[in-house]
Order: sequence, then structure tokens, then C-alpha cells
Amino acid sequence: MHQRTSEELNRRNASFDNRLRPTRFTEFVGQQKVRDRLTLAVEAAMQRREALDHVLLSGPPGLGKTTLAFILGEAMGVHVKTTSGPVIDKPGDLAGLLTSLEPGDIVFIDEIHRMQRTVEEYLYSAMEDFVLDIMIDQGPNARSVRLELPRFTLVGATTRSGLISAPLRSRFGIVNRLDYYAAAELQTIIELSAAKLDVMIDRDGAHEIAARARGTPRIANNLLRRVRDFAQVRAGNRITRKVADEALSLLEINPRGLDEMDIRILETLLLKFNGGPVGLNTIAVSVGEEPDTIEEVYEPFLIQEGYLERTAKGRVATPACHKLLGVAPAARHGELPL
Repeated sequence: MHQRTSEELNRRNASFDNRLRPTRFTEFVGQQKVRDRLTLAVEAAMQRREALDHVLLSGPPGLGKTTLAFILGEAMGVHVKTTSGPVIDKPGDLAGLLTSLEPGDIVFIDEIHRMQRTVEEYLYSAMEDFVLDIMIDQGPNARSVRLELPRFTLVGATTRSGLISAPLRSRFGIVNRLDYYAAAELQTIIELSAAKLDVMIDRDGAHEIAARARGTPRIANNLLRRVRDFAQVRAGNRITRKVADEALSLLEINPRGLDEMDIRILETLLLKFNGGPVGLNTIAVSVGEEPDTIEEVYEPFLIQEGYLERTAKGRVATPACHKLLGVAPAARHGELPL
């Protein structure tokens, strides 16, 4: 019974995400330059009746990399097969995936920087020459078998482009980075998502959610989901600015988009360690979170908003952080920004 309930919940969550996901470039809000480049590449490939060039999409989580991969598939009229870097742990997995493709199909590999290096090397010839050389057996009986592949498009997504090896990066013909969204763009996304969910929301309510969404559409839609629950139970199923503020305050997300963990990180840095400099591992132990999670999930937004600075000696609180927490800054010397 419990297993069936969990599976049903997962299906509902996936259905929710798919319902809100744009399927065409005209429905995709924001990232105008990226959209223009990809639209042009698709149109040129369609005119030549060729497969689209390999595409690398980088940027923080939740900005639309997966969505763009499916939009490319829709625009090209081909199938999209999805996987992720850590899942492909041996060459046979890659061979099974690539040999099942039809001409022009798209293979989407999320977190491609986490792919095993031994598997990545097999990908070079597949991307460049559309062949796959697989070693069979070992020792004296070892032999290489060459598999011909249909011309396909690899779309790679990464949150850490610096970890992608130079040989792999050089084989992508189209490289684009996605940036954080402006509040006005997120407001539009929230209004469109609310219409798809049959949720009544006014412009002020959408703006209040957008202002706290950390420049990320995924977070904006997740917040909309939580505010929708609050409005359904306590506010007559209508989202206004007041309703959104009450719902987000209940979630401990302040008007600047900072959540409970953000505040804990800043308070630890400022109150426990006098504003820094302090090492990442020390902060992680103090707040009870993994260093990688702090570095990849929380720090980018705190740095972007000007509350935190990375220096050669460690993390340092900025004047904006002191102002936010109402603590006078102490005199400090010698930090060199990275």
C-alpha cells in the first residue's frame, strides 16, 4: 500500500512539472539570446535536412536546460532520449543508448560533467564520426568492434562547466550559458503556470512570489505550488499579494528570497566568526549541511545578491550582510577576492 502511494505521488509530481513545462520556443520565457541562437540553429538544420549540431547548456539548476532539450526535440520533430552522467558508468550502457537511436534523434545527458572519464572517451568518436569502437573480451581474446551510429544530436547539460574536459567541450558545436531570470520574467512565468493550474492570481500576488524565487523558474513554480495550497485552505483559493506574503512567511522565505538556511549561513559567518574570513568546511559543520550543497546551492545566490564574498582566506560577510542582520561591520585587512 505504501509503495503504491509513493509511486502515485511521484507520478503526480512528474505530471505537475510536465504540465508547466513549455514545449515550444514561443512559450519559453526569458533567455532571449539563447533562444535566438537555438532557433536559428534549428531553422538552418531543418533547411539542410541535417541533424542539429551538438549542444552544451550550462548554468545553475532550475533555469530550463532540460526544458530546452525537449523544445529542441519538438522543433526538430525527433525523439528525445534522456539520461544523466552518473547513470552511464560503463561503455556498454552508452552503446545500448546510442545504437537504439533513429536518424536525427536527440540524446540528452544531464549533469554531463559527472560522467566517468572512461565512458567519456568513447563518446568522442560517437560525437565526431558517429561510430563507436567497443572492446570485447579481455587479454589475448580482446578485439575491437566498430558500431556505425545514425547521425544524432547530443545535448549536454551541466551546472559546473569548469569540470567538463577540454576534449569533450570542443566537440560541442553550440555552447550556451543560461543566466538567472529577472523578476519581471519570473512574474510572467508564474502567471502562465497559474493559468495552466487553474489558479486565480493577481499581478501583485505573482510579483510577490517572483521577488522571492531567487531568479529561478523551478523555484518560482515550486513556490507557486506551496502558495496555491495555502490559498486553497485559508484564502478562498485566490492568490493576492497579502496571501502570497503570508504563505511565504510561513515557509520562512523573506522578501529578499532568503530562506532559513541562507539566514543560518549568514548568521554563522557574521555572529559566530565575526564576519570571516572562514573556511567552507567550518561553515558547513556549523550549520549542519554538506560543503558541496552550500557551495553549489546556497552560495551562488548569496554572492549574486552581495551578501557573501569568496576570498583567498575564506568566506567573508559583506556590508550588505551586516546591514541585513543589523550588525556593524568590523575593520578588516588583507582579503584578496578570488
